[in-house]
Amino acid sequence: MNKAILIGNLVRDPELAYSKSGKAYCKFTLAVSDKFQKDKTDFIDCIAWNKTAELIAEYSKKGHKLGISGSITTNTYENKEGKKVKTFAIKVDDMDFLTPKTNAQPKDDWEGLGREVDDRDEIPF
Repeated sequence: MNKAILIGNLVRDPELAYSKSGKAYCKFTLAVSDKFQKDKTDFIDCIAWNKTAELIAEYSKKGHKLGISGSITTNTYENKEGKKVKTFAIKVDDMDFLTPKTNAQPKDDWEGLGREVDDRDEIPF
C-alpha cells in the first residue's frame, strides 16, 4: 500500500500548467511541521492533476493550509555532473482547503466549492 496524508502550508503560489495532451497539472510544495520536533519542518513536493489541479491553483496561494492525500511517486534523473538523482513527490488524489475564508482573501468566490450539487433543496416538502 502506498498512501500519504499531509497537512501543511503552501511555500509559494501553486504553478498550473497543461500537458501536451491538454491535462491540467499543478505543482506545489507543502511545508509540513514535525509533530515531535517543533523546530523541524519538511518541504514536500506535490503534484495534482485535472480538476483538482485547477481548483488548487485558483483558490490557494502562498501561506494557505491544505490537507492532501495521495501516493508517493519517485523519479530518477541525471544531473549536470552526471550523477543520478532520485526525487520523490506526492501525487494528490484528494485535497481539502484548510485556510478559513476570512484568511484567504482576495479569493472570495468560495461559496459552494467542494460541495456536490444537492437537488434536495428543490423538493417542495
